[in-house]
Amino acid sequence: MKKFKFLQIAFYLSLFVILTACDSSSKESKEDLRICPQCNMELPKSNIHTSTINQNGDMHYFDDVGCMILWAKDENIDLKSVKTEIFSNDTKKYIDTFEAFYKINERTPMLYGFSAYEKPQDGSIDFDEVIIRMLRGEHMANPKIRKQILGY
Repeated sequence: MKKFKFLQIAFYLSLFVILTACDSSSKESKEDLRICPQCNMELPKSNIHTSTINQNGDMHYFDDVGCMILWAKDENIDLKSVKTEIFSNDTKKYIDTFEAFYKINERTPMLYGFSAYEKPQDGSIDFDEVIIRMLRGEHMANPKIRKQILGY
């Protein structure tokens, strides 16, 4: 009988621990999560390297500008015909993708290497060049290009 009571107490104790460990108030709801439609990764809270497309009132969030370009190509969306923004590394705010200056050799979530700046940077390129390089596969995720860019 003592063994049965011990098992019963152990069961209720473990059930209590499990239920209190799953505190839903400390987790974000599914609606608060922003997931990249291209690679299905969650966007970072800091917004660094993130970009957006506002298409007919629908907002699409991307963890990497390369994902935005690839997704737009797959969806047959002309990026010049929709409102696009990217998070700037220097001013820490969203700016128009076509007005940003891009460095090509930085570590980004999908390793494409394109990071945006509001102010001109040495050796920066414009967004049209970023699009061309992404569609050609000339980005840091390509080992041959990474070797060429980094010089080893």
